[in-house]
Amino acid sequence: MSLVERLNQDMKQAMKNKDKQALSVIRMVKASLQNEAIKLGKDELSEEEELTVLSRELKQRKDSLQEFKEAGRDDLAEKLEDEIKVLQAYMPKQLTEEELEQIVQETIQEVGATSKKDMGSVMSAVMPKVKGQADGSQVNRLVQKHLS
Repeated sequence: MSLVERLNQDMKQAMKNKDKQALSVIRMVKASLQNEAIKLGKDELSEEEELTVLSRELKQRKDSLQEFKEAGRDDLAEKLEDEIKVLQAYMPKQLTEEELEQIVQETIQEVGATSKKDMGSVMSAVMPKVKGQADGSQVNRLVQKHLS
């Protein structure tokens, strides 16, 4: 089942359950996917493009969540945490720290990186491998750890 079909099913279910929070997030994701398709001039997005849109939406919310917590806006932070939970249901299974660390180590060997100078090449090789399965900041931290 494609992401759009899954979103449509979940949207119907959220309407039946009168779950306004989930309904709002699902509608927002559908709109983002449609906007991306229009921007790219396509009728349908590939799985990878859909994943990119989902990752972007998730990252925006996580960034906002951090800012709201720093500003002491617990009411808004709580709402965003609920949105993040809904979005994560559509993301692929996240890699564990150990799995991610192994991918980083293998990629460092593949690229032949030896110092922090090579960080850009390692990051550009790792990110496509873990797309949607790991947070970029987590990858960055592990790459720095292994290159220092």
